[in-house]
Amino acid sequence: MSGSALGDVHDQVIAWFELHRRDLPWRRTRDPWAILVAEVMLQQTQVGRAETAYAPFLLRYPDASSLAAAPVADIIRLWSGMGYNRRAVNLHRAASRIVIDYDGEVPRDQAALRGLPGVGPYTAAAVACFAFEAVTAVVDTNVRRVLGRAFVGLAPISMPMAWRLAEECLPQDGRAWAWNQALMDLGATTCRSADPQCGHCPMVDRCIAAPDFALGYPGRAVGRVAEGRPPERFIGSSRYRRGLVVEELRNAATPLSLAELRARLMGPPPSGTGSDPEPWLGGVIVGLERDGLARSTPAGVSLP
Repeated sequence: MSGSALGDVHDQVIAWFELHRRDLPWRRTRDPWAILVAEVMLQQTQVGRAETAYAPFLLRYPDASSLAAAPVADIIRLWSGMGYNRRAVNLHRAASRIVIDYDGEVPRDQAALRGLPGVGPYTAAAVACFAFEAVTAVVDTNVRRVLGRAFVGLAPISMPMAWRLAEECLPQDGRAWAWNQALMDLGATTCRSADPQCGHCPMVDRCIAAPDFALGYPGRAVGRVAEGRPPERFIGSSRYRRGLVVEELRNAATPLSLAELRARLMGPPPSGTGSDPEPWLGGVIVGLERDGLARSTPAGVSLP
């Protein structure tokens, strides 16, 4: 695509965004700490759930210094309902690093951002762009889908290819913030994994995949499963069990023994079987301790 044609695409997509943008609270600020908090919350979490937790979290921890000074247990309790509790611990560790290494200010440099616990290439790019308006590509699943369909075709593209394509398409005229946000909204609301709404897309006349969808190609066949690994069974999984244990520890006023944890999770053991906890429970506790989510003492198990 020529430079002028790509410029037209930028104009069309950003104009669509100005009319249809989602009003998300983290878009109303350029505060680097607030945006880092939002991006960590949004890792593997639905936007609606992050919206609910975002304002109360920032009210209590408005900067890195306040979070770094807080007990980890308090942060885990406030994280209730968000899932993936290790993110709360990583955010605390990141805040501590920011205080120690950067005088409490979130760094601008993407390499420095990637050095923070729990911050990978996507989160570092998102903070650099959305807080500091750096001219950098930001690629999530939605962006990958939009760019892949528009410029490559129907088959899902790899994430490395999506990053290369995003960098090639990135506007260099100060509109990277709007462009990246627009692509995310376009993927979330219009160029959906299943049942894309091509008639409402500003790129429909230039999209390589659009004619296939217009002919009735079954979009669901190239949907969520094709874009990544099949979803793991959640109920009974290690993550499910870890979440149950952390939730019990959140609600406990004092440390709990393994037997007390077992009783809270599964009720009293059947008559004649003794009071030993389930075999998996000890392993879950070890894993939670390793990840900074629990602490075992002679008195029992508690949040750290």
